[in-house]
Amino acid sequence: MRHATRFRVALAVVAAVMLAPAARAVPSFSRQTGMACAACHTVFPELTPFGREFKANGYVLDNLRQVRAVSSTRQQLLSLSQLPTLSVMMQTAYSTLNKAKPDPNGGSAQNGTVEFPRQLSLFYAGRIAPHLGIFSQLTYDGKADHLSIDNTDVRFAKLLVLPGKNTLTYGLSLNNNPTVQDLWNDTPAWGFPFSHSNVAVAGTPLGPADVQIDEQFAQQVAGLTGYVFYDQSLYVEFGGYRSFQPGAVAPLDSADSNVLAGFSPYWRLAYEYDWDANALEVGTYGEDFKVYPGGGVPLAGPQSSYLDVAGDFQYQYLGEDNIVTVAGTYIHQNMHAMPAGAANPADTLAVGKLWASYFYRRRYGGTIGWFGTSGSRDSGLYGFACSSGRTLAYCSANALATSATGSPDSNGFILEADYLPWYNVKLSAQYVLFNKFMGATSNYDGYGRSASDNDVLQLMLWYAF
Repeated sequence: MRHATRFRVALAVVAAVMLAPAARAVPSFSRQTGMACAACHTVFPELTPFGREFKANGYVLDNLRQVRAVSSTRQQLLSLSQLPTLSVMMQTAYSTLNKAKPDPNGGSAQNGTVEFPRQLSLFYAGRIAPHLGIFSQLTYDGKADHLSIDNTDVRFAKLLVLPGKNTLTYGLSLNNNPTVQDLWNDTPAWGFPFSHSNVAVAGTPLGPADVQIDEQFAQQVAGLTGYVFYDQSLYVEFGGYRSFQPGAVAPLDSADSNVLAGFSPYWRLAYEYDWDANALEVGTYGEDFKVYPGGGVPLAGPQSSYLDVAGDFQYQYLGEDNIVTVAGTYIHQNMHAMPAGAANPADTLAVGKLWASYFYRRRYGGTIGWFGTSGSRDSGLYGFACSSGRTLAYCSANALATSATGSPDSNGFILEADYLPWYNVKLSAQYVLFNKFMGATSNYDGYGRSASDNDVLQLMLWYAF
């Protein structure tokens, strides 16, 4: 049976549930639907075409007994699962750099770090009411020793069956991270690498310089977007975001930093074509950020401007034994009215990611990925000037993630091998290899450190229940 036919059959079930009177791989959805993780995911957290439909339709498909209430006119007033769709996820990891970081007081910092846990998350994910569902995550970050709201996506969605048996899903997404609501795994929130080491010099596998849409405002904004998904093929979305900073005094004032100036528009356009066991998507997305610097400066007057425009693609082959994914994205950012400290009145920055993965029977597999960052030289944004009176050790330690030449250029490869003894347990070995870091292969910081010194080995246990 062709994949498209199977999706329409599944959608008919979704339609029956939603019209009756009455991302992320988490076991909450399996408990709710009665289906194994493999129905919606290749290997978690990557979605299959059916998983994308499940998400677009608001996470509401379920197979649980409901507590129901109806009015005298048989209008449905309540449809509540008898069991809460909760789940827990935990990551435990060991990471080490190719060369230890310098210590600010001389010598080297300890190399080789155990994180137990790296991350511990509680999820509520599933149906809230007819046409209304949620994916919500509360996370304890072991490095920050902090519990906070993580990725959250609340959806209202409806499905229409059009003449000719075509379908149209339309809805609204209320979320706190641009691209977390996206249906494909080639945009920043759910793209590869799905996890990376916290001991990396840059804090991310890409290097210190990154574009705004690549999770720079994750959990720091609230956004509302509207979308339509026609016949499991054409996807169009538009909306916007406004700053919300957890822990900040409301309303936001000059004590806060990087506050969005009003409404930040977001857009998404994608097309997916499915045939036999294959699915191919191409698309574009982006956001226009106007940012008040804050940090003691009143939230009025000069603003920094960032326009991020991206293209993306994803190919999947879903065989009985073999699963292949090839995906990538390219994001270009224009920066104007630069933030305080910038040396240039305008800069550009570009980020590219490309990866391919293979899994055999969803148990053994791995991924090879390439990443690259390039942009304008700007000593104010990417350089480091050591003030007088500081020791050489202090300057060396604090210049780790900066460039002696003011260049943000970094690139390298990510190699990952995975073993899944069960669908909800993953053992991973990941190696991040830098060819260039902040503009150079050697002595990029002016204190003798090479790009390859920042290579990271990570061993991780990732499980959910």
